[in-house]
Amino acid sequence: MPEVKVPEPLRGFVEAVNRGDLDAVLGYFGEDGTVEDWGRRFTGPKAITRWSDKEFIGAKGHLTITGVKSASPTEIRVATDWKSNYFSGAGEMVFLIDGPRIREMRILGSE
Repeated sequence: MPEVKVPEPLRGFVEAVNRGDLDAVLGYFGEDGTVEDWGRRFTGPKAITRWSDKEFIGAKGHLTITGVKSASPTEIRVATDWKSNYFSGAGEMVFLIDGPRIREMRILGSE
């Protein structure tokens, strides 16, 4: 299978997720970053950490980007494969980008 070219800062973010490095993951979001997980919103490091401890890093998650559906300097939409102790399956995510930071990560699930 050909390797998918993933733009920064998303490539580094995925590497941090797959290492289980919560501090690095939070660093990509900054102080006002947001995760939206099927409509539930978590803003800021404390809220993202609470969510992540159960459903993301704490669930021993591994994220694979299987395709880049669209990419601009401010928005990257990707197809994903997620495996964890909490949930596993194909899905789609949208990342709103602000320079080297992820302003928002939206988990949309599969279409």
